[in-house]
Amino acid sequence: MIETFCALLIAHVLADFLFQTRWMVDQKNQTGVMLLHGAIVLATALALLGIAAFPALLALAAVHVGIDLIKTGSNRKDLAAFLLDQAAHIASLLALAALTPHLWAASHLATLPAPWPTGLLHIGMLVTGFLLSTRAGGFAIGMLMASPAWQPPDGGLPDGGRMIGLLERGLIFLLVIAGQFEAIGFLIAAKSILRFGTVGENRAVSEYVIIGTLASFGWAISISLVTAHLLAALPPLVLSPLAP
Repeated sequence: MIETFCALLIAHVLADFLFQTRWMVDQKNQTGVMLLHGAIVLATALALLGIAAFPALLALAAVHVGIDLIKTGSNRKDLAAFLLDQAAHIASLLALAALTPHLWAASHLATLPAPWPTGLLHIGMLVTGFLLSTRAGGFAIGMLMASPAWQPPDGGLPDGGRMIGLLERGLIFLLVIAGQFEAIGFLIAAKSILRFGTVGENRAVSEYVIIGTLASFGWAISISLVTAHLLAALPPLVLSPLAP
C-alpha cells in the first residue's frame, strides 16, 4: 500500500503545485479551466501508475475536481481553506491506496528492472517533499501572513520576502533529509542576526518577521519529517555493485 500511496502523492503534488499555474488557480471558477486541471491530475497519475489503473484514477480525478469545486464555490482563500482542501485530497489518496493497494505493483514502472522502480519512488518523494516545503509552503505562509492586522510598513524588495522564504524552506528540507538537524539552528541564528538591525526598533515589523519566520521554519520541518518517514517506509533502495 505504501508504494501506491507514495505514487499517488507524487502525482497529486506535481498536478497541484508544479503544473498548476497561478492563472489556473485564479480562473478555476471557469468550467474549462477546472476540467483542464482535472485532466492534468489524471495525466500525472496515469504517467506513474499506467493505463491499467485508468478507472480508479479517473474516479480519483473526479473526486479531486469535486473537492476543488467545493473550495472554489466557498470563495475562501485563507489558510484554513487551503489546509482543508489539501487534507481532503490526501484523504482521497489514502482511501484509494487502501482500496486498491496493488496499483503500483501492477503499473508499468514497477515492471522495470531493479533498482529503477524503488529508485523512481525515492526520487519522486524527494521532489514531492521539496515542492511541498517550498512552493506549497509559500502559499500557506503567504495566506497566514496576509491578515491586514499583521502587515508592517512597506519597504522591502519586490518579492524579496517570497524568495527568502523559498530559499530557507528549501535549505531546511535538504538539511532534514541529510540528517543535519544542528545546521537548522545556525540557519535560524544567521537569519536573526541579519534581520536584527532592520526590525529592532519597530515592534510591528519585529512581530511580523518572527511570526513569519517561525511559521516558515515549522512548515518546512514538518514536511521534511513526513517526507523522511515516508522514504523510510518505502522498500530500501539497493544499488547493484559496479562490475570490476
